[in-house]
Amino acid sequence: MRSGIGHKIYISVLSLLVFLVLLIMAYWGYGYYNTGLEERFYHADHDLLKPSGAIGHGLGIFGSLLILIGVTSYMARKRYRWMMRWGKLEYWLEFHIFLCTLGPVMILYHTAFKFGGIVSVSFWSMVAVFLSGVIGRFIYLQIPRSIEGRELSLGEVKDLKTDIAAVLQKEYNLNGIVVEEIVESTQKKAGVFHSNPVSGYFSGLKEDSRTISRIRSKLSGINLKQADSARVLRLVKNEMALNHKIDRLQTMQNLFKYWHVAHLPFALVMLVIMIVHVIVTIVFGYRWIF
Repeated sequence: MRSGIGHKIYISVLSLLVFLVLLIMAYWGYGYYNTGLEERFYHADHDLLKPSGAIGHGLGIFGSLLILIGVTSYMARKRYRWMMRWGKLEYWLEFHIFLCTLGPVMILYHTAFKFGGIVSVSFWSMVAVFLSGVIGRFIYLQIPRSIEGRELSLGEVKDLKTDIAAVLQKEYNLNGIVVEEIVESTQKKAGVFHSNPVSGYFSGLKEDSRTISRIRSKLSGINLKQADSARVLRLVKNEMALNHKIDRLQTMQNLFKYWHVAHLPFALVMLVIMIVHVIVTIVFGYRWIF
């Protein structure tokens, strides 16, 4: 429980930091960014917020560093065995997503919303990497993994299932008819997800919501304690989620392989052009505060 709460706080803090940077820069620079490109030279904040300005240039430097750190640290955590004890891979992925979200936000303001030339290719590649990363995160969560981050096989996932009927009868003294109804309702109709993954996923969410409502009504009708009812519903939700993951495991594993094919090229294009941009900037004598 404590670990779950700590993880939620961790995610909330990371999300809040991204939101604050986005909000502060939008509030502070609104007047400048909303000014036409031809008129920005005369704006009071031009020397600070232009791409080569004190703040604009700094945003580009820190944004680029955050992306590089986010990419290299996550790749190192996956590749090197001696780093496997340094926290769950899931947490490293979340930190990778945080850095590779905050970095592009800073770079967006670094550009002052002016895109052109080869740098625009890097920028739109960065946007593609970000959007594909959101999709990849969703797919990643659908694949059960060990604590070290290794993908579990179908047999290993099935071994995670508990005998929910025995638990409901032994720990909560529910009669056989109620237990049978609950167990039957947790079983997902096979094939719905595979026929159409997108519509099947959202159809499953709606059906799950209706199922939980029916079970909640059933439990309230047998005068089960509120705390026990909450635990039973939690057990049912976990069982349903695991059944879903078993049903679509192979599909998600295949999608994750295809996702890498789309995600990595955009990331490489973004990094290469970004490095070239930095080198050219230095060669042409642009300096920050040093």
